[in-house]
Amino acid sequence: MSETLQGVLMKDSFFDGFSRARVSILVSDPHQEDNPIIYVNQAFTRQTGYARSAVIGRNCRFLQGDGTSKAAVDRLREGIQQQESVSVDILNYRANGEPFMNRLVVAPLNDDKGELLYYIGVQTELNTERPEDEIEKVNRHLSEIQDRVEADMSMIIGMVRQQSGQTTRPSEYAALARRIETLQLLYEEMKLSDTQSNEDSINIGSYLSRLCCAIGHIYGRPGVRMNLQLENVEVPIEIASRVGLVVSELMTNALEHAFDRMENGLVEVRVTQLSGGGLRVVISDDGVGIPTTMQWPSQVSMGGRIVSGLIEGLEGTLQLGRGAAGSIITIDVPAGATLIK
Repeated sequence: MSETLQGVLMKDSFFDGFSRARVSILVSDPHQEDNPIIYVNQAFTRQTGYARSAVIGRNCRFLQGDGTSKAAVDRLREGIQQQESVSVDILNYRANGEPFMNRLVVAPLNDDKGELLYYIGVQTELNTERPEDEIEKVNRHLSEIQDRVEADMSMIIGMVRQQSGQTTRPSEYAALARRIETLQLLYEEMKLSDTQSNEDSINIGSYLSRLCCAIGHIYGRPGVRMNLQLENVEVPIEIASRVGLVVSELMTNALEHAFDRMENGLVEVRVTQLSGGGLRVVISDDGVGIPTTMQWPSQVSMGGRIVSGLIEGLEGTLQLGRGAAGSIITIDVPAGATLIK
């Protein structure tokens, strides 16, 4: 590990982005004895009932109990030993002893030389207030959806690993929390869709509305308005996951960079169903605009590479236009797109 990178990782600001995420996140250090937890966000403390002081320095097995499946524990242990991403549904226990079903995804974070730095764990509580057959149905569907979006998550994690050896900016790592939360919102919409007996698609308008509002809350500032015109279109979940990640990247970029030295501004997001059955997404702003001399999407930045990869995976097109002020980005996703894994 380079000294520069090590210095960045030791700063508290490295984890700032995780603190805002609504999804439960923990980070452990495999270089210390028994791979102890070195960071948890507020969502973790709310979910488990444990204070940070009661968690830091302990292996996460303290969340297990008498009812925890040995098979789930073995699968988790094996994935960590192999330094591979692993997902398990595991029965955990809150600080007050209350059990809850936890979908835990653990992924290694490596440096530019491929050496293991940390493990990042993302926890999602599963709804167990339904009849047993309904629980099995939902959990099975969650597993299917997770498999479908695994390529997207793997791509993002891979880019974070690659970027870790090329930057000293904690903001690049903080963006990981936003990308994880984008998929978390997708899972929530998927569960809502399941209750409405529509297991193969979700309402893209509802999903993007929640996503844009969450991004606006975090990255917005006084004077910058947001206008959403989102049609209620049912789209396959695989399509929604990639469109959501693209919108997350582009909208965050607009809020962070489009209004430099400007007191007021407007960001608009429009989603419409094309007459041929495809989907059109337009993200525009009236800010300073993307310079004509800039290659966009940039293949230097992590966000630019993520956007390019997702658009290619959708077999879609992306066009950059310039209005009287600001930029207009148009994304077309063809009907019946064959997803490229």
